[in-house]
Amino acid sequence: PPGTPLEISYGDYPVPIGLGQTVSQPYIVAYMIDLLDLPEESPARVLEVGTGSGYETAILARMGVRVVSVEILPELSARALRALSGLGLEERVALIAADGYNGWSPAAPYDGIVVSAAPPGLPPELPRQLRDGRRLVIPVGSWHQEILVVTMVDGDHIEVRRDLPVRFVPLTKSRGAP
Repeated sequence: PPGTPLEISYGDYPVPIGLGQTVSQPYIVAYMIDLLDLPEESPARVLEVGTGSGYETAILARMGVRVVSVEILPELSARALRALSGLGLEERVALIAADGYNGWSPAAPYDGIVVSAAPPGLPPELPRQLRDGRRLVIPVGSWHQEILVVTMVDGDHIEVRRDLPVRFVPLTKSRGAP
């Protein structure tokens, strides 16, 4: 956020970005992107739930990935768009200010889905938006959280692998959303 000392951005720890949100430590961002195991053929299309500052969005876009990023807080989405535009990445990214708790089905299927906040359990709609053999990487849990790697198999079956214990802000949804 404005007024944050620049040297803060060089640490490997979460950093507040305003509105009660944080950007994850760079190691975790890189780790989760690696867990996606994106296909080498270009361009892969990834759904990011929780744009936040746009940090992870920018990394994916610089990797040549087409990113559909959904952020529930319009202020953060607008700030991320300005940052991504300043980097010349706006053509590789579709930023959507909306509730992404259940993903973003209009642009599905995706080659990967990465979620940057933790729901208490796995939202069932998210894996259904993956291409066959592709992965969803999501932190899950309330107090005790862990990264889940969810792989879509044969279009209707998922395999779930528990990975690393983590601590993320809660994934929120709009009032009245299922």
